Amino acid sequence: MAKLSKRITNLLSKVEDREYEPLKAIELVKGNANAKFDETIEAHARLGIDPKYTDQQLRTTVALPHGTGQSIRIAVIARGEKVAEAKAAGAEIYGDDDLVDKISKGEMDFDLLIATPDMMPKVAKLGRVLGPRGLMPNPKAGTVSTDLAGAIKEFKAGKLEFRADKAGIVHVRFGKASFSAENLLDNLKTLQETIDRNKPSGAKGKYWKSLYITSTMGPSIEVDINALQDIAKDE
Repeated sequence: MAKLSKRITNLLSKVEDREYEPLKAIELVKGNANAKFDETIEAHARLGIDPKYTDQQLRTTVALPHGTGQSIRIAVIARGEKVAEAKAAGAEIYGDDDLVDKISKGEMDFDLLIATPDMMPKVAKLGRVLGPRGLMPNPKAGTVSTDLAGAIKEFKAGKLEFRADKAGIVHVRFGKASFSAENLLDNLKTLQETIDRNKPSGAKGKYWKSLYITSTMGPSIEVDINALQDIAKDE
């Protein structure tokens, strides 16, 4: 086992092995984010689902009210006037068959890929390179659209696509350490509500197993999910 640094050991000493009230957990995470850069704050939710069954899969989007604090590079596969629309809307990369060819060769200098419906037959052939990276466009995620300007604007503003991994865990960034605790709480509540609203029909037993939040270089802190849900209900 790797030896922990003095910094991590010191941070771990400040975290108790228990569930924290949501705002307190966020304040603790912010206080522990003392790296020399603005650390990303992430949520890791373990759910009572088994994604190998189609009726227990979770894949959707969330529009965080205060954004993520991160800029993303968007690529768009379209044809004709839609390519110009993508460029005008702020996409960093855009094209039709030429972009499909570049991606097939492994050129993927982007964080999100959007495609128009008419281009999906060609995009589908890129499954081997896009799938493992979670970049395959999907109508449910809003990344297959004819409204390119609207889609690009939403994702640039902080809309995120997320899915449960093979172990039924959702990993989502929901802000930066420089955000206020209140804004981070707003974002976390929105994420919780989205996960609850999109509960798979086949989910059995206890849906929320655990919820932890952490910063890029800090320790994880467990959040009292019931308390977070109660806050959401009260507003």
